[in-house]
Amino acid sequence: MDSQWLHHLLSLYLYLAISIPKTILSALSHIRRFPFAVTLANATLSVYYRSCDLSPCTVDLDDQTTMHFWTPTHRRFNKPNLVLIHGYGSNSLWQFLLQVGPLSKSFNLYVPDLLFFGKSFTNRTDRTEAFQAKCVCEGLRGLGVEKCSVYAISYGGWVGYRTAEMYPEMVEKVVIVSSGVGATEEQKWKHLGKLGRDVREILCPETPENFRSLANLTIHKYNVGKWAPDFFLREFITVIFKNYKKERVELVEHLIAQKADSDLPILTQDRVFPVFLAHQLQRHLGPKSRVEIIKGTGHAANIESPDALNDLIKSFVLGSPKN
Repeated sequence: MDSQWLHHLLSLYLYLAISIPKTILSALSHIRRFPFAVTLANATLSVYYRSCDLSPCTVDLDDQTTMHFWTPTHRRFNKPNLVLIHGYGSNSLWQFLLQVGPLSKSFNLYVPDLLFFGKSFTNRTDRTEAFQAKCVCEGLRGLGVEKCSVYAISYGGWVGYRTAEMYPEMVEKVVIVSSGVGATEEQKWKHLGKLGRDVREILCPETPENFRSLANLTIHKYNVGKWAPDFFLREFITVIFKNYKKERVELVEHLIAQKADSDLPILTQDRVFPVFLAHQLQRHLGPKSRVEIIKGTGHAANIESPDALNDLIKSFVLGSPKN
């Protein structure tokens, strides 16, 4: 099973969704709940991850904090370790479904759930990305990982940056995709103003409409609102977003409230960034960094252009030419 298989499955689903008569779609729109839809999808994704030689694992960091990872079932010592850090709109299982297959052929993959996503949680009150980074790296050490590279997307980009800053002896290379690391205060508030609504409503959706707003902001090529029925989105929100909602809101509030770091540390590791703030951050980091732009792709590059993104990750981390 690989990304091509998933592309075929997604294409078939989109074709069927478009082909269903409007009367049937209208009937489906009145379904309030379909309690097994997302549970079945979760189980299917778990089977797929296992087929990519990954297994679920939890690491208790102390009596307050537990981190959940997908880890290599059979770690290959001739492969480098790559940590995949997800963004705000999903968890480890859903965020990288189009990438774990191809990337697992070249790397030992470690895919954590960040705190308050999936099965990772803490009773501590720290909501900083530095604490998230600390928990990821301590979890990796508990799994016997001494060296790794990091690929992080969106909110995960802040966490990935901090892992490289705080653990330079562990993190060798960093790939950050679609993240606002290094934004100034003016840039941050200008961008938030363009959203036209409270960012907490978008990042912590409670209704299908709010989830569609999140999807429309992040996905450029596909209109999720046209093919994802309300009953599926309601169930997805219930299963994926309802747990730890208060804590997730606090994560957003911390990210918004913290002042821009005018003395952002310069990492010694190399980096790859797609657009907007990438150029600004690249200038800050200097000649060891580089920017890559994937054309025709929005924020969710992992969904819209997974093959191109996978090639960039492999060429950068492995030091091989791009295909």
